[in-house]
Amino acid sequence: MSQHPSLKLSKNVGSKRSVLKVLKRFERIKLLRTRGEWKEGTSPLGLPKTKPDA
Repeated sequence: MSQHPSLKLSKNVGSKRSVLKVLKRFERIKLLRTRGEWKEGTSPLGLPKTKPDA
């Protein structure tokens, strides 16, 4: 009996990601506030990409 194709591991599992740390939405808003790029009343949806401080 063979294994179903959807259960096989992908070759890309465990591969290196281009983003070092993925920030959650609230973390991105907090970071934008500290940088002065966040305006009150702005929708939290569709936030710009933000790199974490190193």
